[in-house]
Amino acid sequence: MALKLFNTMTRSKDEFHPLEPGHVRMYTCGPTVHDFAHIGNFRAYTFEDLLRRFLKFKGYKVTQVMNLTDIDDKTIKKSIAQNVSLRDYTAVYKKAFFEDLDRLGIERAEFYPEATTHIPEMVDIVKKLLARGYAYEVGGNYYYSIAKFRNYGNLSHLDMSGLKAGARVAADEYEKESVSDFALWKAWDENDGDVFWETELGKGRPGWHLECSAMSMKYLGETFDIHTGGVDNMFPHHENEIAQSEGASGKKFVNLWLHCEHLIVEGRKMAKSFKNFYTLRDILEKGYPSIAVRYLLLATHYRQQLNFTFEGLDAARNGLVRYNDFYSNLLDYGGEGASGEAGEYIDKMLLGFETALDDDLNISQALGEVFDFIRDINRLKAENKLSGDERNRALSAMDRIESVLNFRVKKEETSETGIEALIQKRAEAKKNRNFAEADRIRLELFKMGIILEDTPSGTKWKRKL
Repeated sequence: MALKLFNTMTRSKDEFHPLEPGHVRMYTCGPTVHDFAHIGNFRAYTFEDLLRRFLKFKGYKVTQVMNLTDIDDKTIKKSIAQNVSLRDYTAVYKKAFFEDLDRLGIERAEFYPEATTHIPEMVDIVKKLLARGYAYEVGGNYYYSIAKFRNYGNLSHLDMSGLKAGARVAADEYEKESVSDFALWKAWDENDGDVFWETELGKGRPGWHLECSAMSMKYLGETFDIHTGGVDNMFPHHENEIAQSEGASGKKFVNLWLHCEHLIVEGRKMAKSFKNFYTLRDILEKGYPSIAVRYLLLATHYRQQLNFTFEGLDAARNGLVRYNDFYSNLLDYGGEGASGEAGEYIDKMLLGFETALDDDLNISQALGEVFDFIRDINRLKAENKLSGDERNRALSAMDRIESVLNFRVKKEETSETGIEALIQKRAEAKKNRNFAEADRIRLELFKMGIILEDTPSGTKWKRKL
């Protein structure tokens, strides 16, 4: 089956074929480490994780690069305001970012290059742009002449007719109405404090857009397969990346551009002024598990705006309970019935799941196939029409899709011994008719996120969501 993905550049679903058979090279715009990443950021990162995992599901080797922007206008301004070095300031948020990736079950990329360690590569691009006539210098600042690049604006479908010749913008971020020649290299001024590099271009620092061009081409080559990011990155960031990279190399930069839509909260733009701005940590402090956040962020198609609500988060948790209970109950299933229907359901689910994701990562349809499968197998179990071999095949099918979804609650081996010990203490308390102690232990386990179920064959436990 052929994978088709919506290419922002062509505005169509394009059949995907990597430049190198069997090997996908992918660049992901990572965080600017000036603060804790918010749930809108992680909407894009979970989408990119789904893409990465599905590519591997289909048998591709994936080399993914996600940059860390540890120098830009915001990081410099905030580090100076707190009177700490840029390195110390950004280190806090780099560490927090990786902790949050792990909490959300986002698989690590192969490379996480930092902008501050790739200054020579950036200087080299500016020198190439100067030599090719795309860049010019004004007062120690180097700008890209967008009028020289005939394809400028193609990605974001800009109307270039109103472009003012020679207009320049120094800020890293700006709106389409301010389209102008943008900064490649910024000469040092007193607002930069002690943040600068002495280079052939003079004393200064790189512009934000230059950073991604340098790091993507260093690790993936001058032309690579997929570039992802949020729709807010499309202009000016990705537009400028294309101009820089193709201007310097003379080659096509990226074959396929994928952009994830915005996340809103309770029907409104997420903003601190609306008091609806949430980091992942804010959500976890409200008692929600990170896996429920992952489910909610993934369950809406990446090209649709996602309305984040706490009712939706509750529904996501309920879906995860159903998903995880099905798997754990299937593990415990000991029936030996047989109807022959299970094989048909297994094949249908696996085919439907892959077919849905082949269609531009249609996750809603894919999840529908999974929950239909859960319903059908539960019915066979209830009717004692599932054999041991069929149960094993169903488990293998769930393992296969789990490699893409990563929705399963992970049991930490280091904590299971303690849980079992408490369950044994509770059993002894009940045996000695010390029911108050037994209830106390049950409550203690509940606070740890453990739910007990007393059955004729003994006490079973599971982690709550």
